[in-house]
Amino acid sequence: MRHTLRSWRLGILLLSLLLTGLLLNLFMQAATLELNLLKVFLWIGEYPLLYAAGSLFFFFLLVACSAILPNLYLGPVLISLVCAVLGIADYKKLTTTGEPLFPWDLLLLKNAGEMSKITKGMVSPLALCAAVLLVAVLLWGLMKLPKTKLRLPLRALLAGVSAVMLGGFITMVGGQTTLASSLKYQNIFWNQRVNYTQNGFLFAFAGNLRQNLLEQPDGYSRKAIEEIAAKYSTLPESPAAGTAVEQPNIIFMMDEAFFDPTRLNGLTYSEDPLKFIRQEESATPSGYLLSPEFGGNTANVEFEALTGMSMYFLNDGSIPYQQRIVKMSSLPSIVSILKDRGYRALALHPFDETFYNRNRVYPVLGFDAFTSEKDLEQAARMTPDGYISDKAAVQEAVRELKSSAVPTFLHLVTMQNHFPFTKGLNGPNTIAVNGVQAEYKDELETYFQDTKLTDEALAYLQQELKTIERPTIAVFWGDHLPALSAGIYSEAGWDTEPRLKHETKLMILANFDIGHAPLGTLSPAYLGPTVFRLSGQAMPAYYKLLEQVQAEIPGLSKSVLIGASGPLTGLTKEQQKLLDDYRLVEYDMLEGENYSEGLLF
Repeated sequence: MRHTLRSWRLGILLLSLLLTGLLLNLFMQAATLELNLLKVFLWIGEYPLLYAAGSLFFFFLLVACSAILPNLYLGPVLISLVCAVLGIADYKKLTTTGEPLFPWDLLLLKNAGEMSKITKGMVSPLALCAAVLLVAVLLWGLMKLPKTKLRLPLRALLAGVSAVMLGGFITMVGGQTTLASSLKYQNIFWNQRVNYTQNGFLFAFAGNLRQNLLEQPDGYSRKAIEEIAAKYSTLPESPAAGTAVEQPNIIFMMDEAFFDPTRLNGLTYSEDPLKFIRQEESATPSGYLLSPEFGGNTANVEFEALTGMSMYFLNDGSIPYQQRIVKMSSLPSIVSILKDRGYRALALHPFDETFYNRNRVYPVLGFDAFTSEKDLEQAARMTPDGYISDKAAVQEAVRELKSSAVPTFLHLVTMQNHFPFTKGLNGPNTIAVNGVQAEYKDELETYFQDTKLTDEALAYLQQELKTIERPTIAVFWGDHLPALSAGIYSEAGWDTEPRLKHETKLMILANFDIGHAPLGTLSPAYLGPTVFRLSGQAMPAYYKLLEQVQAEIPGLSKSVLIGASGPLTGLTKEQQKLLDDYRLVEYDMLEGENYSEGLLF
């Protein structure tokens, strides 16, 4: 009788875990489809085997945890809670940045404290209270469930079978096997949004566990890189746009979430927040930066600017800092180029040094020192809860340059304009904005105020440049558009305008003559060659290659291609050949043998 009761309870447990697996898979796919249940059931109808296989994965995962932990119910509850958190994170990331959750995003868990600050406001207090209540109910339920004990041999059997099935799943997904194809699974790594919506969260997420940054191009070899090096090293130097100076200080100022909000259609405002920029942009090289990102992934814009490599070639959703560069010992960059010429190289970021592994990536790129938030305890904030202000960050940058006895490259990444756009976070709003729905008014007025503060910081930088004895050139740009409420962009009619959603302000200031020729719209990968040309610095062969690509395709991104005279709908044979050379070199440095380091730099 007792044996029968135990068998019955085991059967009920396994059936419950199977049902839980079906529900977890349903929930994860609902999150990926932005909680549109109709789309979820249409997906299940089109890919029933993918749904069944994914549900079985969750089932065996639940069984394994149930068998391993002493309490049969604790493991499944913990797994369900983890999946709930992942699903919510996936949904929030999709609705904020347009991208799903990737395995490498989980590396940010080590920055949980800082993440809670920058995502403040994304989860309502009511939702947090509901989550706490749910966890309490689950724990109470665990204590009330009947105690079912399994003998050790049965636990070992269940755990062993589950481990085999889970391992088989990972092997199947990673190897693109015949079984995977029969389920209609295809790793669409070049378009991650489609990858997740077509394959489901589980298959897409698992498929990304072994994802390279880019695939090996045809014809890759040392000889191919040698031929590219020979071709571009013999090109003549570009004439300086202004007064050529010997070893100027160079500042990169990448400003968090900064763009010109007055470009949004239908708005009226009591004051132009960008008075300084508007006044100076015709007197100095300026234009727009074509960001490869929208609403986030700052590190990818930084990656392009520092290395000259383009996100255009990388697999969709890649974050090179976290996936590859953190594992390397060195990587050619503007930092290493200038270091070879006797420069001191400093990085300055007034936030947590471990975000995107910057504390480990910056030494790989060649930086001598990294000043982060922990080194700036006295830096000013507009309010106690705000981020360190852009002006305070600029003040620290100027102090470093004035104290340096040698030419210095200083890379500054600001934080003042980071999400959330909470009214009062950076002081009182002084600009009234109309022409927007009432629910977005505070948010948009707060962002206008943020950009006004940045504009004032940039005006301060220009004045300080005049007090620095060494010739100094400063490149200022916004890394990406802010993660404002989607309705703000929809009201402005930008949902079908990918170029507008990726263009940020770009301006170059200097305390010597650099001319005033407009820059147009540039990708961040070209900033190195641009500042070298403006100051008359000698170009390595790699930068000569970038100059050639820039002349043909100044805006190179997955969202839009921009040629010398406007958007491109196709590429000429010459343009494709340039991109083929560029792709080979980028693959060589990131995934190949890095022959380029000794041949093009």
